[in-house]
Amino acid sequence: MAVDSKFQSMDIDVKIKKFTWRIQNFSSLEVKKLYSEVFTVDGYKWRILIFPKGNHVDHLSIYLDVADSATLPYGWSKYAQVGFGVIDQFDRETSSTRVTQHCFNAREADWGFTTFLCLTELHNPKRGYLLNDECLVEVYVCTDKTLDFISREFIVETDWDELKAKEADCVKAVMDNQKTPTTKPVEMTLPSPAQSSSQTVATEPEEPAEEDMNTFFTSLESELSSSRMLYSKEEAKEALAKIKEALNTTPVNLNDSGKFSPLKQAIMILARFDGSSTTLTIEQKNELLDLEERLKELANRAAKAVQDKDQLTAKESIKQTMTCNLESSLIRYKEVETEVKQVDQILAALREEVEEAQKRKEKMLAERKGIYRSCKEMKMELDALGKELAECEATAKVGEEEEKSVEAEWGRIKDFISSIEAKI
Repeated sequence: MAVDSKFQSMDIDVKIKKFTWRIQNFSSLEVKKLYSEVFTVDGYKWRILIFPKGNHVDHLSIYLDVADSATLPYGWSKYAQVGFGVIDQFDRETSSTRVTQHCFNAREADWGFTTFLCLTELHNPKRGYLLNDECLVEVYVCTDKTLDFISREFIVETDWDELKAKEADCVKAVMDNQKTPTTKPVEMTLPSPAQSSSQTVATEPEEPAEEDMNTFFTSLESELSSSRMLYSKEEAKEALAKIKEALNTTPVNLNDSGKFSPLKQAIMILARFDGSSTTLTIEQKNELLDLEERLKELANRAAKAVQDKDQLTAKESIKQTMTCNLESSLIRYKEVETEVKQVDQILAALREEVEEAQKRKEKMLAERKGIYRSCKEMKMELDALGKELAECEATAKVGEEEEKSVEAEWGRIKDFISSIEAKI
């Protein structure tokens, strides 16, 4: 199904970016997870990832994801401090917020909270998380490690003036539904600077008389008493039960649960209750009226303590990640070192073979030169022998003729001797 959403970004500070994601028809979402539009912070592309029905839990799950992590260079990492907020559109101060820090990398490209906000609380119609079935998600991102600005107070107070009028209308509508008396706004006109100045110059305020002051405050007390709303004992008991219920939870849960608005009403009821047998002292009433601020202070201190612990956990996670990366790099360094030694051994063996082959080559070249010289000498001898052979052939022919002549002469001598012998 198509998802209706609006996405806006703005620069809160030079170093801090705020992103607002307004998801419409939230209760009708059928997807398991949902991504926001991509936005850029410090050269990196980011997007918000939520699991509307929880990431295998009964809570809304929310994360910040590096959108192009698959295409980033090997070994990339990016630090970011991140603040998440799901805004209570009835009362921004009771919004659900969490802050964390993380060093994003290829193995941990998204980071956030799996159990961010209980689904029961998210869909509670008395809360403003899904006003008109529209969920308002805010994310604050800072990539400067030297800054630590993002906090629950920072998220809640950001753009307060811009949203104040709208939230006031929402609160009024809820109060009307609960049949709680409301006060009509009073239009006030301040005197102009000129009027104020002229009046100040014209007359000096008179010193009030003791009788006038007593009369004024007696009249004021009477007016306030007559206009003060009276509460029954049952309402006081119900208010007391709400306060005790709030005190039975932890300060951090009280800070995140958005119970300050009903708690404020309960404290007011209890402080104004004036039963005949349970009249509170002025000190007790004053302490009750200060109770909301004290509880808020304690809840904020507890939230700050949790944030500090979360920050420690995040830094320990960053340290662990960096330690793992260093260990992996060290292992790879040793592997490369061993491979380099093996390659050196191969190169040394090859150099020996090259040197041996070079020696064989030089020996063969020397042998070739020797063969060349020997063959050249034999060729010269052969050429000389050819010339001698021609002379020998001519001499041999002469010798052959001489041999025949000698044989013939020899034969004649033999014949002569034989003729002499016959005569003797």
